[in-house]
Amino acid sequence: MDMPIQIKTPGVHHVAIRVSDMANSKAFYIDKLGFKIILDQPELVIFFAGNTAIALKGPEGKVASGDQFNPFRVGLDHIALGCDDPAELQRVAQALKDHAIENTGIKKDPTLQKDYVAFKDPDRISWEFYSV
Repeated sequence: MDMPIQIKTPGVHHVAIRVSDMANSKAFYIDKLGFKIILDQPELVIFFAGNTAIALKGPEGKVASGDQFNPFRVGLDHIALGCDDPAELQRVAQALKDHAIENTGIKKDPTLQKDYVAFKDPDRISWEFYSV
């Protein structure tokens, strides 16, 4: 059974993120970043980022007190949203700064030679807005 499975898929259906404080995360993703909620329950909020559903899941009493995201542990490193307009990249980078959201400003990815801005959510989960 050494044959690859060769999954046929149109892409990512959804990404689920565990958050430490649902109210704080909703304020960040909905009020600051401006994503529109499509499902709102006490321990589950879903919004679309482009065509991908992003689910925020509350801690459900199983998250260690004081736990923070670390991109250097096994698991998620970051989430990158595509950007197909340089002016939009500039606008979002400035808006992140204006909203005092921790970010890198616009940088050039040395591997792909594409511009991006990286930022962190309230749990320090790393995101990028990345030129396509």
